[in-house]
Amino acid sequence: MSRTRGQRALGQAGERLAAVILRQQGYHIHEHNFRCRAGEIDLVASDGEELVFIEVKTRRGSSWGPPEEALTCQKRRKLIEVASHYLELHEAYERPWRIDVVAIQLSSAGRLEAVRIHRGAVESED
Repeated sequence: MSRTRGQRALGQAGERLAAVILRQQGYHIHEHNFRCRAGEIDLVASDGEELVFIEVKTRRGSSWGPPEEALTCQKRRKLIEVASHYLELHEAYERPWRIDVVAIQLSSAGRLEAVRIHRGAVESED
């Protein structure tokens, strides 16, 4: 499925906003848009001793429901696969890690309405 330029811009703006908010919450951002053969993850960060992979979902207006609803089972599996690849690539097997989801809701006029951080929102099926 191809995303329009407007959708990409909205997603990028959401990722930038999420990075700012996460830094304010004490996260240390290491990478933006980590890509590998398995896919992409929006942010890689540390929260204390934990390595955190972060998926950002941004929605404008409420007609499509909350941003979290865009996180399908298939996307959850992909996030786990990308996180596993990152851990292998960076030899971080022993480090505790989790996948967080940041949901950003904007009004139809583009004003920030809500930011929700879901810690450990995606769990490995090990």
